[in-house]
Amino acid sequence: MTSVPIGVTVNGQDHEFDGSLTVRELLDRLGLPSQGVALAVDGAVFPKSRWGEPVGRGWKIEVLTAVQGG
Repeated sequence: MTSVPIGVTVNGQDHEFDGSLTVRELLDRLGLPSQGVALAVDGAVFPKSRWGEPVGRGWKIEVLTAVQGG
């Protein structure tokens, strides 16, 4: 049985991955930080407590970093 690629968009760029991976694994594979960031999936906040869940096919993910300023 062959695995079906999972297509997601991260920060406006399309990516395809073979097989299932968690949100944490996705960040790691893309070289994105897992500390000091927040995620939005399809426009809704995705809490860090759910980062161990599998990435869904077609998700649009935004990785947001906090910026200080005033």
